[in-house]
Amino acid sequence: MFTATLSPPNSAQTSAIPDDLFAAIESLKQELNAVILAHYYQEPDIQDIADYIGDSLELSRKAANTNADVIVFAGVHFMAETAKILNPNKLVLLPDLDAGCSLADSCPPDAFGEFKAAHPDHIVISYINCSAAIKAMSDIICTSSNAVKLVRQIPENQPIIFAPDRNLGRYVMEQTGRDMVLWQGSCMVHETFSEKKMVQLKIQHPEAEIIAHPECEPPVLRHANYVGSTSALLNYAQNSDSSVFIVATEPGIIHQMQKQAQDKQFIPAPPMNSCACNECPHMRLNTLEKLYLAMKNRAPEITLPEETRVAALRPIQRMLEMSA
Repeated sequence: MFTATLSPPNSAQTSAIPDDLFAAIESLKQELNAVILAHYYQEPDIQDIADYIGDSLELSRKAANTNADVIVFAGVHFMAETAKILNPNKLVLLPDLDAGCSLADSCPPDAFGEFKAAHPDHIVISYINCSAAIKAMSDIICTSSNAVKLVRQIPENQPIIFAPDRNLGRYVMEQTGRDMVLWQGSCMVHETFSEKKMVQLKIQHPEAEIIAHPECEPPVLRHANYVGSTSALLNYAQNSDSSVFIVATEPGIIHQMQKQAQDKQFIPAPPMNSCACNECPHMRLNTLEKLYLAMKNRAPEITLPEETRVAALRPIQRMLEMSA
């Protein structure tokens, strides 16, 4: 599990938030020699202020290559942990320490340790959406964009545990023909999409293409014209001849889709209930105000025990080597 040094802002600090947050953040960025990394699922203002926007693999690479002294990670805690794993000597800040991940939380280290021990001849491939402790127990880390490619490189006689996302694991099995032992974790956002409502939406927009993230459940993926990582969905929408898309992933990505293809229409895939359940509540905890305060206060800081960091670094390095 991650640890952090946190100095909660007091009322005076909160009231001192400047009117022009964009200018204030830019000033602090220069003062700290900081870089701001933002996931596609962040709110539009944070995406617009970020130096780099991407999915897990892209941001991991940016974190590894940055020359900044401070990394401000506008995402969730496992992403900030990954930045710390790759940059042990840099200050890594997370705007809101409570920005967790339902998928990462669905794989507790103690329980996973027992699961791994029950399959001693298996190698462990873990989706990057997991805690540093799970990474440290893994042989290879993968992302939704490279999971199929990495599994295809594993000898066929080598049994595999895939964790923590069962839906991504199931999709990889279908694409590769490999049988894997799946940890039964899942993402709360990608499990909320309603197949029935999506089909109804498709009837209303027969010209639309359905594009979906592989963390979605099989009934949703079955209707998709294209399945891919967040970045792959963005690239596909930009280059496709279609002008209307039903987007089955966290709708934060639509901000970038609309910026890159202003003449196209992007419709969020509907959740099962009449709520905003397709928005990740953890990602949305980060705000521009919290990002400013994190930079001003140099907290919350993400720290890791060195033994855990080194153990978690090895499977990430192997991923980067295998996905080069």
